[in-house]
Amino acid sequence: MSELGNTALPDRRRPEPLWHQAETAMRELIANGTWTDGMQLPNEARLSSLLGVSRITVRHALRNMEESGLLRREHGRGTFVRSSRVIAGVRGLTSFTQEMAGLGLKVGSRLLDLGEEAASPEVATALEIRDGAPVVKLRRLRLGNEAPIGLQTAYLPAARVPGLVSLHRPSASLYETLKRDFSIAPREAREVYRVGTATAEDAALLGIAPGSPAFVVERITCDAIGPFEFVHSIMRGDRYEIRSRLHL
Repeated sequence: MSELGNTALPDRRRPEPLWHQAETAMRELIANGTWTDGMQLPNEARLSSLLGVSRITVRHALRNMEESGLLRREHGRGTFVRSSRVIAGVRGLTSFTQEMAGLGLKVGSRLLDLGEEAASPEVATALEIRDGAPVVKLRRLRLGNEAPIGLQTAYLPAARVPGLVSLHRPSASLYETLKRDFSIAPREAREVYRVGTATAEDAALLGIAPGSPAFVVERITCDAIGPFEFVHSIMRGDRYEIRSRLHL
């Protein structure tokens, strides 16, 4: 078997640009586990030979993958896979499942809690409902390539999602369930990021030491009617990264 396994190689007879084909091939190598987290890639000359394209084409593909967070380049050392790191920044309104899939990661979740409870003042304010109104609480450990990335706790007004507790499957995307069973489709969201530390309880689930750096993220998602979801997330500081592009 070659160094690239059974991955389809770029073909000049296909209509897609060669750099796009090369990028697709290398993304597939990460997704199928041929290139694992932390692995050093062959140098540009070797990749050019393996893929059958020019070094300029390889460089273009590598740059795109680095910008999307799949690779990291270390001066004087080379290029390495970092496929399990989540890159947050300018992006569309997507679910965690969609975001992970878009980065070429194997998506996973472990259900920690699913049930109804009374809305706290904080949750009620975020969802624009009365204090103590029933909400559905969905708490999950989020995984990328089978390793913990973050803890997410979502709250939804029970009045808008009757029966969600029995309908939602742990392996399914929450947004897909909401769209299919309740005709709820996200239209916009507001997010706030803060730097914090992981509590002993959260750290045990995330596989890190208590007090480790973490991103604390709060998100309010709205549809045409109004807020339908409030999410509180604790994301591992070593596996979650925020990037932005600034312009004059």
